[in-house]
Amino acid sequence: MRYSLAIMAIALGIGGAQAQVSPPLQVQEIGSFHVGGRVVALGDMPKREIIPSPGAPPIQMDPNGEFQVEQMYAQYIKLAEPRARYPLLLWHGGGLTGVTWETTPDGRPGWQIYFLRQGHDVYVSDAMERGRSGWARFPEIFASEPVFRSIGEGWDLFRVGPQSGWNPKAAQRRAFADTRFPLAAWDAFARQSVPRWTTTDSQIQAAYNEYVQKVCPCVIIVHSQGGNFAFNAALAAPDKVRAVIAIEPSGTPSAGTDASPLRGVPHLVVWGDHFADSPFWQKIRNNVERWAGAIRDMGGTADIMDLPADGLRGNSHMMMMDTNSDEVAGRIQAWMARRGLMR
Repeated sequence: MRYSLAIMAIALGIGGAQAQVSPPLQVQEIGSFHVGGRVVALGDMPKREIIPSPGAPPIQMDPNGEFQVEQMYAQYIKLAEPRARYPLLLWHGGGLTGVTWETTPDGRPGWQIYFLRQGHDVYVSDAMERGRSGWARFPEIFASEPVFRSIGEGWDLFRVGPQSGWNPKAAQRRAFADTRFPLAAWDAFARQSVPRWTTTDSQIQAAYNEYVQKVCPCVIIVHSQGGNFAFNAALAAPDKVRAVIAIEPSGTPSAGTDASPLRGVPHLVVWGDHFADSPFWQKIRNNVERWAGAIRDMGGTADIMDLPADGLRGNSHMMMMDTNSDEVAGRIQAWMARRGLMR
């Protein structure tokens, strides 16, 4: 069944007026699924009485039994006539969910709709432990408690401005003069933050690997913490992953990892601005570019897109939300076209 533009606008959360000025978009299918996970049996925990909803009588809650855990959620939108050769998978970063790719915090269409309009079938997922994937008990299943990001932590971490420029009062915040992040929408962005764990990488990786087996061959666009998961997913299934586009990845496979399986999997790493202001990100960048060099040393392709060096200044770590997000996406789309990933 083909969905009309109006239905598509509702599905993507786009207002009617905005949808009317966009070119028609014919969608074949919208759906979702969970992938991966395992069943865990818990026992020897005490029962307790709870009230399941206001006005309901109390019931005994038994925390023992078998539980489905560590699965991952994905939503897909498939076009009636895609122009890309392979579906595009969008993987988010730490403390975030697939919302990263949907609508920007200031209300503009995000990269999900951008790449749909470029002719890609698009899959947006919530990593295991996040969003609609759900999380599990700790320490019985997860080894530790979650960590939470404060509203101001990302100001410096995401290179919107110096940490000294953060202030709980919006009018007193000081950002980099050329920042592209929509500053008035910072608090809206903070609402997207969710708890994350630092002890669940192996479970997250397992779910992503199973996801690749279910959906691919595919192209992966990945952000920040997700970078290491995409790099390892490509190593585990180089016959399934046709390209990896890493938006400021924050991790890489272990030093000494053999990159030779990636000879036929082109990689692109995209960097924003203000690295000189962040020793933390300078160290990350050095590690990532060493991994890119290891791929090239094995005869593979690992291109670097340095936006400031290419004349695009002020982009933050959250460049898919920056005011020039479509321009950045356009450069990524052009790279995919050059790599033969479009029909």
